[in-house]
Amino acid sequence: MVQFLLAGACRIVMRGWWRAAWIICLVGAFASAADKKNNEKKNNPVEPGPPDILMDGGRRLVYERVFNSAHDVEIKRAFWKKVIDVIAGPPEYRGLVRPYDIAVDSHGRLIVTDPGAYGVHIFDFEQKKYKFLERKDAGKDPMRAPQGVAVDAKDNIYVTDSKSGKIFVFDAGGKFRRALDSLKGGEGYFKRPTGIAVDSEAKRIYITDTLRDQVFVLDMDGSVMEKIGHNGTAEGEFNYPTELLLNGKNLAVVDAMNFRVQIMDRSGTFEHTVGKIGNGMGGLYRPKGIGFDSEGHLYVVDGLSSLVQVFNNEGQLLYYFGGRGTGLGYFQLPTGLAIDRSDRIFVVDSFNRRVQVFRYFGIGQWGQGGTH
Repeated sequence: MVQFLLAGACRIVMRGWWRAAWIICLVGAFASAADKKNNEKKNNPVEPGPPDILMDGGRRLVYERVFNSAHDVEIKRAFWKKVIDVIAGPPEYRGLVRPYDIAVDSHGRLIVTDPGAYGVHIFDFEQKKYKFLERKDAGKDPMRAPQGVAVDAKDNIYVTDSKSGKIFVFDAGGKFRRALDSLKGGEGYFKRPTGIAVDSEAKRIYITDTLRDQVFVLDMDGSVMEKIGHNGTAEGEFNYPTELLLNGKNLAVVDAMNFRVQIMDRSGTFEHTVGKIGNGMGGLYRPKGIGFDSEGHLYVVDGLSSLVQVFNNEGQLLYYFGGRGTGLGYFQLPTGLAIDRSDRIFVVDSFNRRVQVFRYFGIGQWGQGGTH
């Protein structure tokens, strides 16, 4: 009996020692991981961003940050997952491959199309969440080359596919709902749909068909209600239209090979143009993404010069930022652009596989959150 009790006590003591040893090893592993992270920070100091751009009237443009993968979201991970990370190594995070366009929903989530990854990234920095949407292996209506992206008033996500000729619709949670203009036989109606914008109030969807040199206006079921423009160089005509954007009562269309942005009303009536051919200041050579800030300034990405140029309502150049390079504040083949309600400017730096974030402070806005 005494031997049995002693043996049991020994087992309890041994289990206690194993637990203690395991805890010590775990603490040591966490400490080692923390030391490694601190050493990496010391050996790889954060690259300073570009200086602020100061303008008349106290306006200013500030560089904020860059992101290129799910890792940048700082996804919340449970304790035991962190333990596994320490023991087995950190998980691999999905990153941008060849990002093209970007949109911002009402919750501030950033939605980035990535034809290089055959899908769409959703970055939610507020909730520390990340999601990837894909239909590469779907038996019906696979998404092959996601291009343009827009959201409606309920944060449903609309994605053009330049290869399939369709528009894919996902709900706010990322669940696939339908493919618009999917014809019998699996083909799409459009030759190359690129830009997209949604007018939720009027229940209309605007699509540029780059190879048809037209803007199509659809109802919410995908039926064609109207066609705007045709091939040409005159006012209201297009030569490879790509991106488009709704702004107030206006429709802005990137008329790429006419080297301009055309401003129309929502019925397609021409109003004025911004830009002209040229690779100098104020000139456009490869216009891509566009956006409007809270003061109505038009931002135009130029893929060739790697600049973002900013124009006023009269089409006059106000300022520009960027330039070709890999450092912070520089771009290589930039494409998409979006501006949120706080005048944060998101530029898709495609060849550098990242999105860079700037913020514009207009007249009287500096000091209402400007701390740079």
